[in-house]
Amino acid sequence: MQRVIKWKDVSYVLSSSYRKKVLEGLYIPKTPSRLSKELGINKTHISRSLSELESKKMVKCLTPNVAKGRIYVITDYGKEILKEVNKL
Repeated sequence: MQRVIKWKDVSYVLSSSYRKKVLEGLYIPKTPSRLSKELGINKTHISRSLSELESKKMVKCLTPNVAKGRIYVITDYGKEILKEVNKL
């Protein structure tokens, strides 16, 4: 069975350099604060990008019941989308 690429999601990631950088930065689980420091992006932009990507099932929070210091990681779906983004 051939996998189906959701081009709408590829376009969604391409439309924001923050989303692309966040996906690339999450191959190893990280907190938003660490991502912010590593990528040099304001934490507000990181948090917004994480929320947007989580709603599209491209990232997953590994510690959803924690109020502070949540840990996020890219999902398999997020990896597929990022692979297509990087081809363009």
